[in-house]
Amino acid sequence: MSEKELTFWDHLDELRRVLFRVLGVWFVLAIGYFIAMPYLFDNVILAPCHNDFIFYDLLRWIGQRLDLQDEFFTQEFHVKLVNINLAAPFFVHMSTAFWMSVVTAAPYFFYEIWRFVSPALYPNERKGVRKALGIGTVMFFIGVLLGYFMVYPLTLRFLSTYQLSAAIENQISLNSYIDNFMMLVLCMGLAFELPLVTWLLSLLGLVHKTFLRKYRRHAVVIIVIASAIITPTGDPFTLTVVAVPLYLLYELSILMIKDKKTDDEAEEVETEE
Repeated sequence: MSEKELTFWDHLDELRRVLFRVLGVWFVLAIGYFIAMPYLFDNVILAPCHNDFIFYDLLRWIGQRLDLQDEFFTQEFHVKLVNINLAAPFFVHMSTAFWMSVVTAAPYFFYEIWRFVSPALYPNERKGVRKALGIGTVMFFIGVLLGYFMVYPLTLRFLSTYQLSAAIENQISLNSYIDNFMMLVLCMGLAFELPLVTWLLSLLGLVHKTFLRKYRRHAVVIIVIASAIITPTGDPFTLTVVAVPLYLLYELSILMIKDKKTDDEAEEVETEE
């Protein structure tokens, strides 16, 4: 028991070691990604620019199976990027390697958080925190994958083919492509943390099941608006692709938390007994 009784400075020293380990893992991964970046850039990051991307093939397959002739399902799509900044390729190389290392190191980061806080928790609290960190990690990567395979390709295809005037030729710069790629993929990953955030807020007593149910209709409107901002396309299919997962996350949030009234009633019953 005495081994766990650390002083304030001991906690700071342990936190320093945790930070050094996390930074070390990020640095090693960043170097690995930097070395492999030419291959990853051509085959992963630039994959949505090519007509044979898996999601575009899926759309064409759906169009053929359902005999849909709309351009959304039959469009041949290619994007060629241009670079107008001399130093951009080098900085994009470095920043992309860094952000990819941050994303893939997320499980280790959560593990280090768990190691740091677990000694100070009671057994029932450890179970809850471990569950939260595990679910948060899985949901984050599901969001990242959905953003990469579906949300960003739809957004890219719409924005790159949108024309304000026939006299204006769209030329997409490398910086613009990478900025939008990182923003949308990471935003989808963070959006999938909604159930975890809601669960944590419920533990603090700020949110409960009755509240989320009461404002479900308002949440639907907000989700639709957010989906329209994330993927500003004009067709309902794209809007549905983003809105449905976000709404399901909202419903999952309701299922994950307890009702405050129910908890109060349970406490009253225990007091009476």
